[in-house]
Amino acid sequence: MLRAILFCVWVGNIHICFVAATPVSVRRKITRGKEGKHLQWNKKVQRRWSGGQPARRRSAMSSLGPDRPCEARPLVAPGREFFCGWGAAFINITITFPINKVMFRQMLHGVSMWSALGQLRGEGMFFLYRGILPPLFQKTVSVSLMFGMYDQYQRTLRRSAPRLHPVLADMSAAALAGASEALLTPFERLQILMQDRHYHERFANTWHAARQLRTFGLAEYYRGLVPILLRNSASNVLFFGLRERLKAAAPHDGGRASSAAWDFACGALIGAFISTVMYPLNVVKTHMQSRVGGPFAGVLATTAELYRARGRSVRALFRGVHINYTRSLISWGIINSTYELLRSHFV
Repeated sequence: MLRAILFCVWVGNIHICFVAATPVSVRRKITRGKEGKHLQWNKKVQRRWSGGQPARRRSAMSSLGPDRPCEARPLVAPGREFFCGWGAAFINITITFPINKVMFRQMLHGVSMWSALGQLRGEGMFFLYRGILPPLFQKTVSVSLMFGMYDQYQRTLRRSAPRLHPVLADMSAAALAGASEALLTPFERLQILMQDRHYHERFANTWHAARQLRTFGLAEYYRGLVPILLRNSASNVLFFGLRERLKAAAPHDGGRASSAAWDFACGALIGAFISTVMYPLNVVKTHMQSRVGGPFAGVLATTAELYRARGRSVRALFRGVHINYTRSLISWGIINSTYELLRSHFV
């Protein structure tokens, strides 16, 4: 089942990424050769689906509703969204990694913020940035896929299913982009192992941990895949849905500084809200991925185990949530504002 899911997502990504990587001039030449042959057939199909009426153009902001007027969001060339997402994530990771490490210790051990800070202080500066390589690679590629694949899936759905409701099309594109990000689960898995102090002696570095996991088979790299799929898909649907609506409400009379401040505030508020809602699922994922070898416990079984281990308290499952939303306020504020800044150079 695991291999089937990964194969389907991989095949879809290969096709769309190939289209995104193909130069625009080459795609135009290919398209011109096909247009003459299929133009008449396409017109017949459009008339059949639209009841004899010409198909109406949808704006990039059509997710706000079919009857609501809105300003069209300028599109950039296919593939540029990937770069903008990558650059935004790179800047974010280098700033927020220490905060993320404190939150991770609270998730894993259920301790207070001061206790987690004491652990890091006792380990010294040498271990403070230990484990940054997997999230630096995973998060930059993940955010790149998040924005890039959302854009590609949007274009594909609007082209191949023009009668699909805009809101449903955008939600589907966001969920599929989240599923595409799940291909990077092994990097998130390695990050968990490198940040857990119980593995400081067992694994010398990231590459050593990756080699050791090979003895358990491919499935060991994807331990915790199900909560990651659930988290990514639901988070993307919420993020892009709320982001487009807040973007439409942005004031247009300010300068670049005002626009950047609005983008930061929107990203910060949306990121903090989503990370708080998804926090218990992240706790479950962390505990699933902190194990090496042995049986694969499901999401429900791990949740029940954590609930019992933390005194049957739902509040205990949210331990560390305050530093989580603080980190998300900074992290997603940086990502959203930096992404929009980079994107503005390609419009």
